[in-house]
Amino acid sequence: MKQSIAAIGGLMFCFSLVSADGAAVDDRKTDAAGRLAAARELADRLIIVDTHIDVPYRIYDHWADVTQATDGGDFDYPRGRAGGLDIPFMSIFVPWQSEADGTAFALANRLIDQVEAIAGRAPERFTIVGDPKQARAVVAAGRIALAMGMENGAPLAGSLDNLRHFQRRGIRYITLAHSRANHLADSSFDPAALWQGLSPFGRQVVAEMNRLGIMVDVSHLSDAAIAEVLEVSKAPVIASHSSARHFTPGWQRNISDELISGVAAGGGVIMINFGSTFISRTANDYFTRFAAARDALKEQLGVSDDDEPRIAAFIAAYHEKFPFPYATVEDVADHIDHVVKVAGVDHVGLGSDFDGVGDSLPIGLKDVSMYPNLIAILLERGYRESDLEKILGGNLLRVWETVARQAR
Repeated sequence: MKQSIAAIGGLMFCFSLVSADGAAVDDRKTDAAGRLAAARELADRLIIVDTHIDVPYRIYDHWADVTQATDGGDFDYPRGRAGGLDIPFMSIFVPWQSEADGTAFALANRLIDQVEAIAGRAPERFTIVGDPKQARAVVAAGRIALAMGMENGAPLAGSLDNLRHFQRRGIRYITLAHSRANHLADSSFDPAALWQGLSPFGRQVVAEMNRLGIMVDVSHLSDAAIAEVLEVSKAPVIASHSSARHFTPGWQRNISDELISGVAAGGGVIMINFGSTFISRTANDYFTRFAAARDALKEQLGVSDDDEPRIAAFIAAYHEKFPFPYATVEDVADHIDHVVKVAGVDHVGLGSDFDGVGDSLPIGLKDVSMYPNLIAILLERGYRESDLEKILGGNLLRVWETVARQAR
């Protein structure tokens, strides 16, 4: 059972004493082992929210029972418990192609069915939640609270009735677009800026999301689309799985300092993506070179699938000759530091993209059991317990509560 700082009153663990001037004090151990032990205690006690875990699509492609230990992937119940994870947002991800072929609505519903099946198979371990109060109660009862966010607004299919349908099914944030522009908004990955921001219907959707209490997610959007969301939304917005563009100059998928400040000015929060290409310029540059070489070969051979035998052989040979330069858990902490510097500690959180970024996760953050490694680095850098409570989950819960209250 987790307790908030307020709930435990004046009780403080020996590793988390606070001096008269408010600085963090560690009077137990100052070595790495001591910090990791302290981090594990904090992970067990504080609420950890991760706004982007791609379990539904992972098990849709290759089914696994994540209520038990699994051999693959980044998430299952035992590892979640080991890492102190309390409120993972299950990503209802639909590929950009689904808008064109008309399958988006049906696929999104099937993926929500997957999440309901997880909770149905192990009700003593998981409960689906629709609001922060319910989520806190589930965590206090010792279970993992499964929230849901939709990655890509394609399933709305031009209908506000569909938006209301997904709200009833439990969707509590929507990433308006994915890797291509859609009928709502332009994408950071798509040079064809169809709308120069949001479409007219996208503006309607943002307003209706405010009314329904669904958080607006600006991850994946173009800069112009994010700016327009900030103009239209009357409620705080989130970036559910983005990192700081400061470390990857020119890469629009990460969020600029100007837009970080804009999100924060509206009361929102930036949730840091853990993928190495989001975190490290070296890894980002590596992937750009690799993708160019792979795509050139696909064009030459007239194929499109990475699993095509000749493409798969090329990918394996490329990575063997040029090993991937993984980021580290320290690099992830650098992004948290940067958002804190730009916008303050009230506007940063965790949106790992576990099960969504393949084999690109940083050294020290390979799955959901490893949140304490990040907490230990933040302790080393002087973050107080009150700061960590905000970063690990409090900031996102505050935004979620604000969005829900404004809707009511």
